[in-house]
Amino acid sequence: MVKAVIFDMDGLILDTEKLLVKYWCEAANEAGFPMQREHALNIRSLARKFAIPYLQGIFGEDFDYVSIRARRMELMNEYISRHGLETKPGLNELLDRLNADGIPAAVATATDYQRTEKYLTQVGVFHKFDKIVCASMVESGKPKPDIYIYAAAQLGLDPSECMALEDSPNGVRSAAGAGCITVMVPDLTPPDEELRGLVFAVAESLADVPAIIEKT
Repeated sequence: MVKAVIFDMDGLILDTEKLLVKYWCEAANEAGFPMQREHALNIRSLARKFAIPYLQGIFGEDFDYVSIRARRMELMNEYISRHGLETKPGLNELLDRLNADGIPAAVATATDYQRTEKYLTQVGVFHKFDKIVCASMVESGKPKPDIYIYAAAQLGLDPSECMALEDSPNGVRSAAGAGCITVMVPDLTPPDEELRGLVFAVAESLADVPAIIEKT
């Protein structure tokens, strides 16, 4: 039985992965590095200490992750200030259903706490989560399992009692590695054979999650 549900944020709660990919590429290209969509897809939810060697392995030691990431954030913030944030289909209905059923909800995200609080408040769901856990709170971020182990502990549960909802390969690996009941809700990347072997189920959208919970 599922005793809590832990949500990723970007690409799962918020429709922001498309922005992260777009502006990573734009910021890197401005700096003279030919980053393509595939490179940006591979660093979704990837902790900084893993993303830096990955990108420098492709583009060389001169790839300044910190400054390029700062420019990516600047471009993305400009877009959000003009257009706002979109949530993924079924989010509010799922959160309301969990609340009605007495199932706690948490967030486990690579995004820092300040921006996480800002974004979730902006779309009106911050108050619907019992716990917010960010990668900065653990030793190793995704794809390592630390963040899900810590999130479960914050809820007073074992990871095996928690359903984790993830959209990206790195997130799925993190949740499955922690021992969570992992459900992939694909955003920009469909599940391949490896990912299907790690998950309890694949959902087309968050609207499908209540039925999956009933099957556990």
